[in-house]
Amino acid sequence: MIRLLDATEPITPEQLKGFFVGWPAPPTPETHLRLLQQSDAVVLAVDDATQQVVGFITAISDGVLSAYIPLLEVLPAWQGQGIGRQLVERMLARLASLYMVDLLCDAELQPFYATLGMRPAAGMMVRNYAKQRGE
Repeated sequence: MIRLLDATEPITPEQLKGFFVGWPAPPTPETHLRLLQQSDAVVLAVDDATQQVVGFITAISDGVLSAYIPLLEVLPAWQGQGIGRQLVERMLARLASLYMVDLLCDAELQPFYATLGMRPAAGMMVRNYAKQRGE
C-alpha cells in the first residue's frame, strides 16, 4: 500500500534511491533529501511494505500569489499505477489558494497535466548542466 506524506520527516537518504533516471549527473540521495527539505511544499509516496519513497513532487512558492512545481518523479517500477496523478492532485490542492501554479514539462507530458486541469503555456529556461548534481 502507498501512503502519501506532506513532510520529509523521518525520511532518510537510504529511502531515496533510484530517482533521476536518465540524468547524466543525478543528485545523490543526500542531495535529494536536502532539496526535498528545502522545498516550500513536498508530497512523498512511500511504500508501506519497504518504507521506500517511490514518488515525490516539490513546489517552491512566494506564499502569496505563485508557485512553481520543479520536480515530479515516480520510480520506474511504480509508474502506471496512478501515483504521479495522486501526487499532483495532492500538491495542487495544497496550492489551490494561489493565483498561479506553473511547471515546465516536455510536450509529450502535457496531455497528462491537462487531465489535471492544467493548460499548456510557452516558457523559457536556463539549464546549467554542470550544476545538475546539486553540489
